[in-house]
Amino acid sequence: MAIKGTLIHYRIEGKGPYLILIHGSFSSLHTFDAWTKYLSKKFTVIRLDLPAFGLTGPMAQGCYTMPTYIAHLHEFLRLNGVKKCAIAGSSLGGWIAWEYALHYPKQVEKLILIDSAGFTDKFTLPLPFRMAKTPFINRVIKFAVRKPLLEEFIREVYFNKSKITPDLVDRYYDLFSRDGNTEAFLKLVNSKFKDRTRLLKKLPMQTLILWGKEDTWIPVDHAYRFHDTIPHNELIIYDLVGHLPMEEIPEDTAIDAASFLSS
Repeated sequence: MAIKGTLIHYRIEGKGPYLILIHGSFSSLHTFDAWTKYLSKKFTVIRLDLPAFGLTGPMAQGCYTMPTYIAHLHEFLRLNGVKKCAIAGSSLGGWIAWEYALHYPKQVEKLILIDSAGFTDKFTLPLPFRMAKTPFINRVIKFAVRKPLLEEFIREVYFNKSKITPDLVDRYYDLFSRDGNTEAFLKLVNSKFKDRTRLLKKLPMQTLILWGKEDTWIPVDHAYRFHDTIPHNELIIYDLVGHLPMEEIPEDTAIDAASFLSS
């Protein structure tokens, strides 16, 4: 499927109400492999590699603002005939999910935010984002981010280091270093984003907030900020889990997600 000249890599699995899964930075649709295996028993699970990531790669027009991502996602859902759905997003994907829900509240029936970005704080940016914003370093980041350094990034987002396998590191590195992805990531990080978190209070749909208590990329206090701002929400904090609960404890988080979506 092509959207404005960009070929979108995506997968549709299962049968039932639509559930859209959106990954975060440095990631791909594979971050939801385990979730899809469980949730596709009850839902039509649609997941995609966002432009700038995975096998989708860079956008044809090279623009990585939030309105552009919202427009791409809306066109993607239209082309797949999705008129009503639940959306779950991790990190950057969570930010895109709640922004999309603000734009199209009648289309998004339920929302799941997993260690979501959105409450921007330049003083606590993760290392790769600080690198991407630093002059000179951002010009050589393509050559600086080799597999050992990327593995260190992965070790930061996982609390349970035993979950980090060579295959996992290879997958993250191969997709991040794919032609055009590194340059696209730089443009994304250095794009101008407006702080629209004040509008979260307008979200009308039920929202589930899932968070790893040991998240070092987006601290758990952000979970409580979402919890205090979104009108209708449920918050679940997982002890001894990092930035990617759906990868570290896929069964527990998928069960919680399924329960929320089915209620």
